[in-house]
Amino acid sequence: MKTPFSKYLQETAPDLKELVSLLDEKYEYVSLLATDSAGIVLQSSRQTKAIVGDTMMTERGIVIRVMKDGLYSEYAFNDLEPGKVNEKAKEIIDSLEKDLALLKETKTEVYETKKLSDESLTLFVEMETEELPENADLEVLMEEITKCGEEVRLGSENIVNCNVTAQSTHVSKMFLTKNRDLRQSYVYSEASILSMAANEEKSVVDYTGVSGRKGPELFKELKDCVPEAVSNIKAMLKAKRIVPGEYEIITSPVVTGLIAHEAFGHGVEIDMFVKERALGKEYIGKRVGSDIVSMHEGANAVLDVASFAFDDEGTLAGDVTEIDHGILKTGICDALSAARLGIEPTGNGKRENFEHKAYTRMTNTMFDSGEDSLEDMIASVKNGYLLEGMQSGMEDPKHWGIQCIIAYGKEIKDGKLTGETVSPIVLTGYVPELLGNISMASTDRLSFGNGGCGKGYKEWVKVSDGGPYLKTKARLG
Repeated sequence: MKTPFSKYLQETAPDLKELVSLLDEKYEYVSLLATDSAGIVLQSSRQTKAIVGDTMMTERGIVIRVMKDGLYSEYAFNDLEPGKVNEKAKEIIDSLEKDLALLKETKTEVYETKKLSDESLTLFVEMETEELPENADLEVLMEEITKCGEEVRLGSENIVNCNVTAQSTHVSKMFLTKNRDLRQSYVYSEASILSMAANEEKSVVDYTGVSGRKGPELFKELKDCVPEAVSNIKAMLKAKRIVPGEYEIITSPVVTGLIAHEAFGHGVEIDMFVKERALGKEYIGKRVGSDIVSMHEGANAVLDVASFAFDDEGTLAGDVTEIDHGILKTGICDALSAARLGIEPTGNGKRENFEHKAYTRMTNTMFDSGEDSLEDMIASVKNGYLLEGMQSGMEDPKHWGIQCIIAYGKEIKDGKLTGETVSPIVLTGYVPELLGNISMASTDRLSFGNGGCGKGYKEWVKVSDGGPYLKTKARLG
């Protein structure tokens, strides 16, 4: 079925268009982003079962962006009352003009940015879904996720608790300018299992889940994660401490995704180039990985939680080749950063919500597949580990350092899995070195969207990442 576009936005559109028209008489550029997104969050554990809070993208509001004398300003508000368009236009103008006057009075240095493109375009997209969160049978969904939690707890006597969370969001967004009318509606969902276990020696935590640009029907897929959740916990409980050193490693797709996000996440967001905060700026057109390494980023790079028709600045979704056979080709950018650098925006201008500013943000960040089988990759390792499960990561865009916390590693000796495991694992390194050592990549690839990415003052947005199994060398500790 088609995901229906917001009735509220549809009814408000004529007044919002009139508002844009009135502001256009005062300013050189005017855009408006209106959002109406609703969702559900279900949580189940041994102690509680509850429907709680909002999802990451639950919101209803409007943000205006205007440009005057090379300076862009924004004004956000919750609603536009019928028949109050003129009053709202005056309110916005008065507020923005006071801000502009203050900047001049204080002689504040600002970026001067050229006018954004406003080519004529009309787009109306209602993406496919099987179910809508607002129509879902919450009791049935709660039963399904509760059963998953119970099955995980029964999988090992050491599991002390299991929290299952499932959420689904119906997103509707409308972008208006003098010449543009873009509207989109879609549903994304995710569900995860957080397991906690302990024995006499230690306690461990495992996180696994499913995600996709789907409705609540996705929650049914969580049952396929139960065996993985149980086996991960068992492996981590029996795991030994790793001896720090450099090893040959094979990264599972979820670990590959973590490396993709941390290695070529904020480091190639071009608003960081404008601020001189990313080493990636110096590597455009240069080698950053082996010939096997290619990477795509964009809402069209894969179908997952961060796949949309247009971004929060009205730029159509893209699929950017960031790395082509080891050569860093380009970064990703929002519209204003693109204008300042004289390049085209890539469809990566995203806001946490209508009250927050737009940054260059990741969407779907994916390593390309290769031509190798996992079996051949394991057979090629003399002394190393197959890394499974991600816990967290961080990067230093200015110096291109990376740190990834991995759940556990399966030992490989002379081309065979020994049955021994080590946990936890901290992977560290210099990005071009880590990627330069990649020597094999599997034919398959997966994406994962059970999380978010923070930036600036920790504005959070949905992202996904992934790729195939990769073989490389890295420092582990």
